[in-house]
Amino acid sequence: MFALVESGTITQFPKGNKGITIGDNQYPKTIYSLWTEAERNAIGIYTVEIDSTNRKDEEFYVNTNITYAFGSGKVTGSYGTATAKRLNDEDAVDDNGDKVKDADGNQVINYGLKTQYKNQFNAEAAGLLANTDWYVIKAADVGSYSVPSNIATYRAAVRTKVNAMETSIDGCSDIDALITLLTYTKDSEGVVSRPLGEFPDEVV
Repeated sequence: MFALVESGTITQFPKGNKGITIGDNQYPKTIYSLWTEAERNAIGIYTVEIDSTNRKDEEFYVNTNITYAFGSGKVTGSYGTATAKRLNDEDAVDDNGDKVKDADGNQVINYGLKTQYKNQFNAEAAGLLANTDWYVIKAADVGSYSVPSNIATYRAAVRTKVNAMETSIDGCSDIDALITLLTYTKDSEGVVSRPLGEFPDEVV
């Protein structure tokens, strides 16, 4: 990405795929690929340097738009302070601050990250249980059949784990605590894990 600086001010962002007119001079598009940075700087064109210091994971934060500035002989694009996404649920309100109801008169809820992640893990648990549902259905239909003990133990472990996951997520007091809970790290022995843990291995 390039920027044209005239009299100390950024005036445009040439795309680099066609020539450019600066004052009375016409330059071909090859200046972006064949000229050195110093040669481009001499006519006011700079390669934009992006400063991502303030940019954060968009899964958890809303980043600002990039702002561009010229100074110290270079053009820099930088992010402002990112805003953490909502952690907890809250009632939806309109521009006047009045609560928003759905067609049935129920309060509309803006779900926070806690609920979103709990829903995600509950859906994962439901998918894991679905693979062994037929054992339970057969046991209900056939009086002489019982769910194998290893299957029953596995299904109980899945439910126990998802409940523990929900408890851990609910216990997060801020966005950083949630990020820590979900972040995988590698220990000194090369084992990769996260504080939230994992569901038990599926029963074959």
